[in-house]
Amino acid sequence: MREVIAAQLYAGADVETIAERCGVPHVELFDEVPSTLDVAHPLAREGASDGTLILAERQTAGRGRSGRSWASEVGAGIWMTMIERPRDEAALEVLSLRVGLAAARALEAFTDGELRVKWPNDLMLDDGKLGGILIESRWRDERVDWIAIGIGINCRVPHDIPHARALRAGVDRIDVLAALVPAVRAAVAIPGALGAAELHDFELRDRARGRRCSSPLAGVVRGIDARGGLLVRTNAGDVAARSGSLVFEEDL
Repeated sequence: MREVIAAQLYAGADVETIAERCGVPHVELFDEVPSTLDVAHPLAREGASDGTLILAERQTAGRGRSGRSWASEVGAGIWMTMIERPRDEAALEVLSLRVGLAAARALEAFTDGELRVKWPNDLMLDDGKLGGILIESRWRDERVDWIAIGIGINCRVPHDIPHARALRAGVDRIDVLAALVPAVRAAVAIPGALGAAELHDFELRDRARGRRCSSPLAGVVRGIDARGGLLVRTNAGDVAARSGSLVFEEDL
């Protein structure tokens, strides 16, 4: 892991400027790490403040759900993790969707297409993947000690990944962070299950509704419930899936 010379990255902005723009107490900025999530957990264990933001220009082992890799080349996107200690553990089961909705709203100003959400943690621009969210938690004595919210956003389309999408060309990544980070922090502070307004927002952005899927259940996607479960109409009726990856039949 190599610490960054601040003048080389993020248009020469120093960490104090980024922290001020994002409204966070501390920023760690690296030129290259295996994953910003890997950096976050030791920092949290050592007592890093809520809202600590870890940024990297490149990840050599960026990860998504189920151990999938995430392309994270130099200058090609925003590769970040935030440390938080949520007070409401009941909200954790919906946090990935809640953060996804907040991120979609924050990023709209930096895109030219239709920004949508795919259960459980993908950000879609038109019909391609713009980014993803991965939340990891650490527990102590049956209580959550901290969470690490990993987010990857393409600012440039990876040449070797079909159907990937990116933010509008030429966007300032610090401007994006200044919109995205406060939105995510506000989402973390919301207690309880998804509310009516959030469910409506998801319905408007839902990439899956009405489409046939083969996983996590076989059937037709109907939406989500207040606990963040994917509602699928199966041969046995409507069933809520609480985990897994969404695979559409036409993608097989």
